Amino acid sequence: MGRALRLLMCPPTEFTVRYEINPWMDASRPVDTALAVTQWEALRASYVAAGHTVETIAPLAGMPDMVYAANGATVGGGAAYGARFFVAERREEGPAYLARLAELGFEPHAAEHVNEGEGDLLVAGDVLLAGTGWRTERAAHAEASRALGLPVVTLELVDARFYHLDTALTVLRDVDGAVDVAYFPGAFSAASQEALQRLFPDALLASEAEATSFALNALSDGERVWLGTGAPAWEERLRARGYTPVPVDVSEILRGGGSVKCCTLVLR
Repeated sequence: MGRALRLLMCPPTEFTVRYEINPWMDASRPVDTALAVTQWEALRASYVAAGHTVETIAPLAGMPDMVYAANGATVGGGAAYGARFFVAERREEGPAYLARLAELGFEPHAAEHVNEGEGDLLVAGDVLLAGTGWRTERAAHAEASRALGLPVVTLELVDARFYHLDTALTVLRDVDGAVDVAYFPGAFSAASQEALQRLFPDALLASEAEATSFALNALSDGERVWLGTGAPAWEERLRARGYTPVPVDVSEILRGGGSVKCCTLVLR
């Protein structure tokens, strides 16, 4: 059985693409916000139907990217390490998320260094996998380690298409010390590829085509893996690994450069 999760999500009622801050965004194409809301509701309902608890945060007016809740903080051991966004367009989000997490009972730790939350900081067993290269400063890794009480493994991202760690790596299982991950090697520097190979010699490796379909921007409870539609071959590989894929159409939300995981902050 998968472990029960407590999650935080933000409805995309403010969602649009009016600026371009990653390679996937195209401000020239109109966005169907109502469709994005419908897709988000389906994702939320799927989590709830599986027995997970979903908390919500109201989006700030004029903050279209608040739907990407994973970027708002990193939560572990009852503590919330707040985001300090690299991009000016999103800087109001960090304090809003930290305030909401305090309301939900987590000890808030405001960040002094630039980081974009669980987008770049992923708990994997007893370590914190910490991305850098595009959006999160290396100095934030030590700060996150102190706030969350976990040692850090720094991973350097070198391909702008994978601007956050959670676009290039998924923690598939993290139960009782058993950790299983999937990742796309090409997103990482040679030294970081070597570190991942040492840490996770049996990891599931994604192809470039699978990674660029956002198949790795997924959420797993250790049994089921929620991911966007459009990666049927990857779904088969997950089944062969012993997981049950749960594809959800988030195609409109994807236009901002984020899929299922970006929409979902795990509250540990």
